Amino acid sequence: MTEQTWNAFSVEHKDHVAQVTLIGPGKGNAQGPDFWRELPLIFAELDADPEVRAVVLAGSGKHFSFGLDLAAMAPMMAPVLGDKAQAAPRTAFHEDIKSMQRSINAVADCRKPVVAAIQGWCIGGALDLVTAADIRYASADAKFSIREVKVAIVADMGTLARLPAIIGDGHLRELALTGKDIDAARAEKIGLVNDVFADADAVLAAAHATAAEIAANPPLVVHGIKDVLDHGRSAAVDDSLRYVAVWNAAFLPSEDIGEAMGAVFAKRAPEFKGR
Repeated sequence: MTEQTWNAFSVEHKDHVAQVTLIGPGKGNAQGPDFWRELPLIFAELDADPEVRAVVLAGSGKHFSFGLDLAAMAPMMAPVLGDKAQAAPRTAFHEDIKSMQRSINAVADCRKPVVAAIQGWCIGGALDLVTAADIRYASADAKFSIREVKVAIVADMGTLARLPAIIGDGHLRELALTGKDIDAARAEKIGLVNDVFADADAVLAAAHATAAEIAANPPLVVHGIKDVLDHGRSAAVDDSLRYVAVWNAAFLPSEDIGEAMGAVFAKRAPEFKGR
């Protein structure tokens, strides 16, 4: 893999395992334009690199990621939220959603198994990201939330498409419809994470240990296992992603989303009116 400097990630290699680490630049490794642009490029290179047999996905600092960087991504959303946002801005927004979906899909579609090491907050778009991983480990302080409902958005980057196969329909509906936070113990109980470890160092070490076990196996067979396991759900995931992209392009603009954004930046409780 060509050594390159990234703005939102660092990439390291050792013994057939690559570590991809979220580094910002937004607070809490929030997902701004650099994240969405760089993620598919990185995973395309990892997929093509014969020296890489497994990937560890991690977050720098106290938190894995706060999710979508609302301030940094506001210019993308502004046209479709403006007055008289008709076919042209909605079409452009639909293309933006599909482009962002392809970024997360690059993680899921990578032939090299991805082990996520999660500490601290994993919110919204960050949960989309880890649901695209093959294996998820958490530190004891990890907290998870499908937060999109709190900002008047239908989660559209893969959580609603992939979580049914991970945690089941009932748990998914509870988390998606309430936007509640759950801790690592609950996440392990419902199968969102495979195991919980004492702290950030321990969870990263565990992720590397599992990645090393995978990397020691025949790489083409590992690719085959991933392909066969993904085959049974790939059509459903693709269909769900296409549908939600159209849904949000059509229905995301509302008074409620404006109220939600204003409440976030003003650090107050929103008052939703359903219009």
